[in-house]
Formats: sequence, C-alpha cells, structure tokens
Amino acid sequence: MSADPRPRTFDELIAEAEAVPVDGWDFSWLDGRATEERPAWRYARSMADRMARATAALDIQTGGGEVLASVPRLPPLTVATESWPPNVTHATALLHPLGVAVVAAPDEPPLPFADGAFDLVVSRHPVHAWWTEIARVLRPGGRYFSQEVGPASVFELVEYFLGPQTPEVRSARDPERAREAAEAAGLDVVDLRAASLRTEFRDIGAVVYFLRKVIWMVPGFTVERYRDRLAALHLRIEAEGPFVATTTRFLIEAVKPAPGL
Repeated sequence: MSADPRPRTFDELIAEAEAVPVDGWDFSWLDGRATEERPAWRYARSMADRMARATAALDIQTGGGEVLASVPRLPPLTVATESWPPNVTHATALLHPLGVAVVAAPDEPPLPFADGAFDLVVSRHPVHAWWTEIARVLRPGGRYFSQEVGPASVFELVEYFLGPQTPEVRSARDPERAREAAEAAGLDVVDLRAASLRTEFRDIGAVVYFLRKVIWMVPGFTVERYRDRLAALHLRIEAEGPFVATTTRFLIEAVKPAPGL
C-alpha cells in the first residue's frame, strides 16, 4: 500500500507536535521539518579537542547531555550541571555510564564547586553566563569555552507572536557585552566570533515543537493561547513556503591568568 499523499491538516500537525516529548536537547524530531545552518567553527568538535587535553572539566547547563556524550575522550574528572528536572533525568541516564557526574543545580550562582576546581569549563547555549562564578571555579591557566545564543536570535518568529521587541531586548546577548563581562571578572578573552545563520520552519508542527522545547523564546507559549496566530502562520507556510528566520550565535573562549603572567 502506498503512503497517503494527502497533506496533513493544521489540526493533525498541531496534535502531532503537542504529543511528542520535549525533554533532553535532541532536535532530531525536526529532521525534514526544519533546518538550521551551523556555525563554521564546529563547537562540538572544538570542545572535544579541549576536553582531550583537560584533567578536570565542568559542563554548565548540559541540557540532556547529548553534546557532552559525543566527546570521544573525557577528562578523568568530568562534571555536568543542569536545572530542568526532565533534562537532569535524561542527562543522568546518558552520562553516568560514561563516568560523568550530573549535578542538579539552578541556573544562577553559586556553582556548587570549590574555588579552582576545574581547568576547563564549557557551556553550549547557557541561559546566562555567570562570569564571576566561572572565573572562581577555574584554576589559574584554565579556560572557558562556550557557544552562546546571540542577539535577536530567531526574532522573526518571536516577534510574529509577541510583536516588535524593544531595542534593549533585541540587543541583549551582544558578544561585546560578553567580552566586557568576562574581562570584568578577571578573564582574558582569547577568541570571540559571531555568526548569523539561516533557519527554516517547513510546517506548523515544527514551529509548535520548537516553541515547546525552547521555552524562553515565547514565554508562556501554548497552542490554545496562540491558536489564531498559528493557524494564520500555517496558511502562510502552505502558500509561500518555509518560514525563514535568522539564528545568531557567538563563540567565546576566555583564560584565567596564571600568577606572574
């Protein structure tokens, strides 16, 4: 029997996207339904290179642990923190067999570790980088390596639902502000790069799944609350093709100076 060629309706797409679990940080459900261009610097590979040279490493806000689990050679001591309970469960199941300790900790200071505990701290897409705490837990000569969400990322989608955002909101997460904050905490920024990347949502189910998973994009998002806007966007995608947005990312690497250097 051949597959049903009938396009799925708005209600079918919505029901499917509402039913799928959103724990962890694996976006494979979006394969074929949404695409996001990746930065040229290949964060996961670069992070793995640094992990291979470290003796004690901390991954802050690990999500479901998927990126850390991809590292071929972990340091003898590797710890990850995560705040969201479903992600803590997911990360624990994934990372404990690899020898990684997963600590349930809030996304705010203090980090539950002693001063100078790590020679490498990493984080992919942290909600907020608490630079004073990062500097505190790094050993002299240790480094912080992170890929962060940049300013006004996917704001075409955000503003479709929330309306125009203020200049202050749009300029938040500016990489130069991150540099200033890192240096104010006593770190030396040795690398800072930014990228603007194309993102496409090819059906309304992909939009719903994305907003359910990345909950800070449209705070309080529910299908019921935004059903009219979703229905209009569904018709727009059917008539005009994928909804296109711009994802912004920046890479930052900072080193804690060693005494006498």
